[in-house]
Amino acid sequence: MSQLRQTKQLLLLNTNLERFSTLEKLLSEQTDIKILPATSTQVAIETLKTQSVDFIVSNINLDNFDGWRLARMVRSGVLKCSSETPFILVANTWCEHIARTTAREFGINKLIAFSECEQLPDLLNNDEHLPVADMKKASLLVVEDNQDTRQLVNRILSTRFNIDTAVDGEEGLTLWRQNEYDLVLLDVMLPGMSGNNVLEIMMKEQPSQSVVIMTANHTMELAEELMLKGAADFITKPFRAEQLRGVCESAARRDDFIISNKQFAHKVKSLNESRAQYRNVFEQHQQLLDQLGSVIIELNEQGEICFLNKAWEKFTGYTIDESNQKSLLDFMEKPSSPGAYISNELKVLLSGKTSSHSFEFRLKNKFNEELWVEAKFDINLSESEKNRYISGTIDNVTSRKKAQKDLEYLAMHDGLTGLYNRVYFETELKQFSATAARGNGPHALFYLDLDRFKVINDTLGHHHGDVVLRNISSLIRSRIREADFIARIGGDEFALLLPNTDMQTALLLATNICQLLDSYKCEIEEQIFKVNCSIGIAEINGSEFSAQDYMKHADIALYAAKKMGRNTAHVYNQNDILSKELQASLEWARTLHQAVADDNLILHFQPIYHIATREIAYYEALVRLELDNKIIMPGEFIPALEREGDMSLLDRQVISKAISYLAAHPGLNKIAINLSAQGFSDERLIPLLKDKLQQYHIEASRIIFELTESASLSNIAATQEIIEQLSALGCEFSIDDFGTGFSTFTYLKQLPAQSVKIDGSFIVDLANNSVDLALVKAIYEVASALDKKTVAEFVENEETLTILADIGVTYAQGYHLCKPKPVHELFSKVNIIN
Repeated sequence: MSQLRQTKQLLLLNTNLERFSTLEKLLSEQTDIKILPATSTQVAIETLKTQSVDFIVSNINLDNFDGWRLARMVRSGVLKCSSETPFILVANTWCEHIARTTAREFGINKLIAFSECEQLPDLLNNDEHLPVADMKKASLLVVEDNQDTRQLVNRILSTRFNIDTAVDGEEGLTLWRQNEYDLVLLDVMLPGMSGNNVLEIMMKEQPSQSVVIMTANHTMELAEELMLKGAADFITKPFRAEQLRGVCESAARRDDFIISNKQFAHKVKSLNESRAQYRNVFEQHQQLLDQLGSVIIELNEQGEICFLNKAWEKFTGYTIDESNQKSLLDFMEKPSSPGAYISNELKVLLSGKTSSHSFEFRLKNKFNEELWVEAKFDINLSESEKNRYISGTIDNVTSRKKAQKDLEYLAMHDGLTGLYNRVYFETELKQFSATAARGNGPHALFYLDLDRFKVINDTLGHHHGDVVLRNISSLIRSRIREADFIARIGGDEFALLLPNTDMQTALLLATNICQLLDSYKCEIEEQIFKVNCSIGIAEINGSEFSAQDYMKHADIALYAAKKMGRNTAHVYNQNDILSKELQASLEWARTLHQAVADDNLILHFQPIYHIATREIAYYEALVRLELDNKIIMPGEFIPALEREGDMSLLDRQVISKAISYLAAHPGLNKIAINLSAQGFSDERLIPLLKDKLQQYHIEASRIIFELTESASLSNIAATQEIIEQLSALGCEFSIDDFGTGFSTFTYLKQLPAQSVKIDGSFIVDLANNSVDLALVKAIYEVASALDKKTVAEFVENEETLTILADIGVTYAQGYHLCKPKPVHELFSKVNIIN
């Protein structure tokens, strides 16, 4: 290749046209290098994707990008050029320490001022770049009991660090207390004193110490715990050399910003005698700080502001002059929560008992906006050690707080009606049961189901059905007391909890609700629909062991109410003849159970499309039951199986059949299989899966297991365990119906799913409902931040598909794209949407 292209090539990137012209002329006249011009980031990246270059010269501030990140892309090796390609940054101003450490962090060979650009030809002609030998070695303590690992670390890092080693925690602490180390590399699993204990002692005695945790894959949870306790970073064993170097280099340099502040303060002091020199240095640093998006702030020992950069004015609308010498507390909004005092955070900062402190608060501003910020402060002593100065950063975290607030709302509420959801209802039901067991009560439980609501959905579609559900929710809520609890627990099912309510009062209220809905005129598109409800009532009196027993009583009472002709309420009584008729329905459940056991199952498949390419990414397997030559949909047999606890049987049958379909139909490149919550307690599931994969010679990577959010969160430990086993086989995992359960950032991080399926209740009215739109965006942003793909279900029109594409959602499925079909119909034509 070098013989074919002897002339070296240089990518010249500068978004300032005047400076670009100056550099291009300079390099063209004084070097023989071929210039590849780029005046935008997009052009530069496209060039680096298609051509090999020998040099890169760029400025720092680019269009919606920066030179640091471009260097990171080059060093990552994702572009066509070599990851070792010399990279030179041309900047307007910089601080010496920031330039040196940042250039090293991002793999920059040289950083020069534009005013010194005459150096460029010599640098390029002589190929002179910043050598590693010029960097002062930092000190490193390695605490590791494995000799091979210690020797490996020494070989990898000895050119960068002066290294001491210890074989256990006690020896490590002894060395640490005797010497000062820029970095500690600490193994989690040590003989005697654990890595956890070593870290706790180090953080207690010196919170600013940078510690990197070494962990094996099976101790990742412990590594995350140690990160929360103060570790700077972690690396898993076995590690690659470049991984270890990168992690240790970053951790060893996390205090560089404070060092830069000290350098700056020292320069200001030493240059007081020369006003001209002082002004020049000050302006250079001020320009650098003013270019930052974060607020840079300094406080005196009384908490008064004595330095700010321009970002403060953008955040608050207050000028630097009118803010200086005022207390930071003057710009902090008081918390709305009772008993919370933001002033306590400032007291901690000024107490002199800590070397660093961080906290979040609402920052006052002239724009009347809700502005949440995160402040991080370091407290340092002056050289004389008589005065303390406090420096830090303030960053805007409003978007993160809003997303967190949205998810906290989703944790408890139904996205369609705004009522509480099923997961939160089950929590409340347990509380009511517990109070009744202690002698309080009795309480009343209503199980309410809309009669023949399916007619509206089937006739006019889900959108109009959703409107009716919202209206009915409002009607019911208007008739209950403020202390009463109402939740939507299913498609057209609601549950109410009435504290301290006897059965006579409960029956009267339930009858009133039935009459209220009976008189409700549901007028849609000039048609009048009748909406009634049936209500089952159970008394929560402390007589039952489990909260779910009360729910079963209400379910039986609801069944009895429907048998009585619907549009009525019925109180559960174990001796009631209507309740006994439930036995007949159980016979139906047993019939279904036998049909499943006899493998009378068939699978239909619905394509899931990649939105950006409009091509099929994979298929979802949907189970149907064939009984007496009739196709029975899941809604008719799955509830009965769930009631009888037979979902594990269905899981195993569906998995077996789905894998046989994969073997028989190559067009099914990849399929998603729904897994029930009961699957987590089925010890036969994983062995069955292994056996079927081996029997049909199917790659496990062709299978995605979907589990509903509420089921996965009901037992995090069990979910994690089975996901680990499925992942070990090569299968993927997806969270289904996301947004309907008790979701938080922490749970998403704990569940290593590759994708998140956004619940269809948020999608069906996406084009007309701003709340749904905001929640879908929030779910997408959180999933993307955690590197998870997103899937939207119930896509019923092109407008919804366009909105999802604009948001950035990865996949879509729904009747607008393709209905579920038997496999022989599915491949009768090419399924690519226009």
